[in-house]
Amino acid sequence: MHAIWLAIIGTIVFILGYRFYSKFIAEKIYRLDPNFVTPAHEFNDGVDFVPTKKSILWGHHFTSVAGAAPIVGPAIAVYWGWLPALLWVLLGTVFAAGVHDFGTLVLSVRNKGQSVGTLANKLIGKKAKLLFLFIILILVLMVNAVFAWVISNLFIKFPASVIPVFIEIPLAVWIGYSVYKRKKSMLIPSIVALAVMYGSAVLTSKVPALQIDLVKYFGGAEATTLFGLNGVSLAFFVWIIILMVYCYIASILPVWKLLQPRDYINSHQLVVGLVIMYAGLLFLNPEITAPITNPDATDKSWFPLLFITIACGAISGFHGLVSSGTTSKQLNKETDARFVGYLGAVGEGFLALIAIIACVTAFSNVGEFKAAYSSFAAANGGGLGNFIAGGAQLATGVGIPADIAGTIISVIVVSFAATTLDSSVRLMRYIIAELGTEYKIDRLTKSHFATSLAVVASAALVLLPKGPNGFGSGGYLLWPLFGTSNQLLAGISLLLISIWLKRLGRNYLVTFIPMVFILFMTVWAMVQQVVFEWSGLGGTDTNLLLFIFGSIILVFAIWIMLTALKELTKKEDKILKR
Repeated sequence: MHAIWLAIIGTIVFILGYRFYSKFIAEKIYRLDPNFVTPAHEFNDGVDFVPTKKSILWGHHFTSVAGAAPIVGPAIAVYWGWLPALLWVLLGTVFAAGVHDFGTLVLSVRNKGQSVGTLANKLIGKKAKLLFLFIILILVLMVNAVFAWVISNLFIKFPASVIPVFIEIPLAVWIGYSVYKRKKSMLIPSIVALAVMYGSAVLTSKVPALQIDLVKYFGGAEATTLFGLNGVSLAFFVWIIILMVYCYIASILPVWKLLQPRDYINSHQLVVGLVIMYAGLLFLNPEITAPITNPDATDKSWFPLLFITIACGAISGFHGLVSSGTTSKQLNKETDARFVGYLGAVGEGFLALIAIIACVTAFSNVGEFKAAYSSFAAANGGGLGNFIAGGAQLATGVGIPADIAGTIISVIVVSFAATTLDSSVRLMRYIIAELGTEYKIDRLTKSHFATSLAVVASAALVLLPKGPNGFGSGGYLLWPLFGTSNQLLAGISLLLISIWLKRLGRNYLVTFIPMVFILFMTVWAMVQQVVFEWSGLGGTDTNLLLFIFGSIILVFAIWIMLTALKELTKKEDKILKR
């Protein structure tokens, strides 16, 4: 079977979902009001609350939620075959992710730009709110650790990507000042910036002297360096420190100085990257060499693990944090929420779809695929690399040399991951400040202190735990917990939206049905992992880090769900106006 058919089917499903289903939700369920004064206008402070054009805000929102997760998840999930992964991406995007991302954005906009964690207080009570904030805090901390780990490893593996990625920062600052101080258009400067980035990617691919290869600078992989670390470990440590310093600065700056323009550039990266890979798919018309379903995938059952392995790209709780944390504070008109929220989910669906296609066409035959995906652990370890290899192979279809294509694909992945990382650090600052306000710890409400706490905790979580990958295994160790905790957050957010819709006297089945499905699958998967896998009771070695984090999140989540379901089922004395 030719892979082009997967792209055609996916495109049709996504177009129909946005054209008809999102319109129904916008008009009949959420009832968007073009005259509603959004928090961006009501609390405009030039730092976090900034009215923004919907095209620019879509760029920020999409690149903040995209990261590496909609690539990594599908790249791992094809282990069970391409059909289960494809169906979950298509149906999950249209009926779950779009509704969730759109809904958390509208819910936050209608409530002064407050996050879903804060809104839990209004919808299900103070105790549930605090538990929810702690779950969110743990999730965001894991996101920071995982994405810092991913970026550092990509810099080590693809040193030619370093300069193109870092050159984006001064370009974004220049664009921010041009747009907001000199009132110029962002479109042309961002395209110029993208051309500079990709021009530098071509140059660094061909000129080894321009490749920032820290491992080589430190004497090679086997060399003993500072603190007794080898060259790879020291390079990893240095990249983590650089990334945390960058995140500190980026999360403190006003959104228009770096966050928005860089994300706008990255939205064009998405378009260019998708056009290159889909055009390459059209010209190469490769065969799918992966099985429809993989009968040899017996070490891990796809049911229910598929639904937590592909989180971003189908539905992700982290999206709700971005929607209600940063995006809602920049929405110019309430009617823009459909374009930004639902279409943002569709954009991520397209990215997940090409990730599936790249991985299932990267191998010359089924035997090679099964050798690369010999076990679930092998899929976890090699999924991202398989995507980059497959994506680069697709790019050769439009005449891009394989080495340059590999650099460009890695630049796209790193740029998205970095965007998610610094947005996540900003979100963590908000949450720490909220907890500081709640517990009357004034220092936690200070931006610089809260941000410092966020970056130090994130760096420690990456660097300190020991694991199978040696120094800096924290991100690798935490990845199995990311999917379950992320989906729990998505399910609880859908539950909150359902309660809000019920109080408004509206049909809440559009959020309630995907909520039931997500929570059922996720709690089932998490109980299996916490009780029978990470605890050691199932015959495997005890994983204390995952067991502790997983147990806390599971107990908190069940408590919140029971409280929320009680709230959802009780009769209301009156119907709210909005």
